[in-house]
Amino acid sequence: MSDTTLSRPRPKAGARPAGVSDPWARLRPPIAGALGALAGIGLSELVAGFLGAPSLLAAIGEFVIDHQPPGAKDFVVGLFGTNDKLALESLIVLAAVGVAALLGILAVRRSFAGAAAGFGAFALAGFLATLAMPSATPTTSMIVALVAGFAGIQVMSFLLRTAGAGRSASGAPVAAVMPDWSRRGFLIRAGAIAVASAAAGLVGRRLLEGGVATVGNAPATTLPRPVQVATIPAGAEIKQDGLTPLVMPNESFYRIDTALITPSADVTSWRLRVHGMVDHEVSLSYADLAELPLIEQYVTIACVSNEVGGNLVGNAKWTGVKLRDVLAMAGVQSGATQLVGRSVDGWTAGMPTSWVMDPGREPMIALKMNDGPLPRNHGFPARLIVPGLYGYVSATKWLGELELTTLEAFDGYWIPLGWSKLGPILTQSRIDTPSSGQSVAAGRVPIAGIAWAPDRGIKRVEVAIDGAWQDAQLSTPISNATWVQWLVAWDAAASGPGDHLIEVRATDGTGSVQTSDVSPPAPDGARGHHTIRVRVS
Repeated sequence: MSDTTLSRPRPKAGARPAGVSDPWARLRPPIAGALGALAGIGLSELVAGFLGAPSLLAAIGEFVIDHQPPGAKDFVVGLFGTNDKLALESLIVLAAVGVAALLGILAVRRSFAGAAAGFGAFALAGFLATLAMPSATPTTSMIVALVAGFAGIQVMSFLLRTAGAGRSASGAPVAAVMPDWSRRGFLIRAGAIAVASAAAGLVGRRLLEGGVATVGNAPATTLPRPVQVATIPAGAEIKQDGLTPLVMPNESFYRIDTALITPSADVTSWRLRVHGMVDHEVSLSYADLAELPLIEQYVTIACVSNEVGGNLVGNAKWTGVKLRDVLAMAGVQSGATQLVGRSVDGWTAGMPTSWVMDPGREPMIALKMNDGPLPRNHGFPARLIVPGLYGYVSATKWLGELELTTLEAFDGYWIPLGWSKLGPILTQSRIDTPSSGQSVAAGRVPIAGIAWAPDRGIKRVEVAIDGAWQDAQLSTPISNATWVQWLVAWDAAASGPGDHLIEVRATDGTGSVQTSDVSPPAPDGARGHHTIRVRVS
């Protein structure tokens, strides 16, 4: 046995033999960077929740929403529906993780300081985005941003050290050959950080969404019995499987707005300010509103982004005060042609004053929904309900201000993004059952759905089967401000086996027939007949 043989170092147990590459070596730096981003996002959400500061993630998301190009809203809502906010935030997280993965590679191959600066840039961007939010204060926003940047850098550095990745004294990149137990240790640590980051983010978001104890389901002031009670007339509801209910439950009611985190308004300190072109400014508390005569009414509201046949429309019972009563307290000046609703988070909607003042409809400040406290995600403590107008120009949630101005002086949030200044809800109808592409047995097949034209009402619905129109049975309307249900009993056997085209159209209370001309939602609502194809077997 030679001296050379005696002096050869023994390999450590579990170590990879010399010359054999580690397939995980290239993945560790990007994993370290990506998990640094997740840790920064998760911890920043947690700290923001504890401090009551704006979320960096939500702030960046709202910056994207505020600076979206014309048509983007229509595309995103059409693609994701009411999951549009989740989709946006997920995309932001994925983008941050992807860039941070590249920073992890940069930290090993070129400059750790450069990678750290990248995390700092992320934190700075989030900080600047939060300053545009009404609830932000520079101090708390800075604390949240510093936590995000520091946590990201430290987690990346820790995982890179765990991975044995670094740079030599000469500056050349090195990656230590890790024994199996060290590779397992890296994966365990990485997994633990991922889980902890996700948990921190979820807890923080729950804190951010939770608000204060007086928000949501426990208003401090008990509302008296309404002086005007809404009732449902006999025959207003058709019982049919698959048909949309006459009144949508709160949990099923659509929600479309720009708030990535539902605004939190403390009802004990919340006030509604009425100002602008008025005789005198008025500031009302929740208790002040509760002292005014309350009314109930069923009103159907719709989103302008709703596609033909879409579900971004709902009918509910709203309880609140007459909007005109509140405006009368301030005294609307004759030159005021626009009423602007402003949310506590800064969102705005503008509607013609003439629409609000028309005695043929009853716009209201809603304080309750379907006999319960106004849910937080539907605008607690107060929201506007204006019959006949799309929500983007009227239905201000989390109402904080009413401003009287002129149509020329101000544009609501969506107007500069290419949407129409005026937003009357178009006459629409929808087939709920059967569904498109469904196979049905020969025999009697119910065709049913809903139709709406608030606040003109619906007086007729027709259904065409393979081009032949027939009248549908209509439910008794609650009012002109609500949708109606309709039903046709189709003799599918008489139509014969094979594919059949079913189409629906409505006629509103003025006699105008729903157009068959097709248009996208932008700029003032989708047009066309809802059409499905079914197969008779």
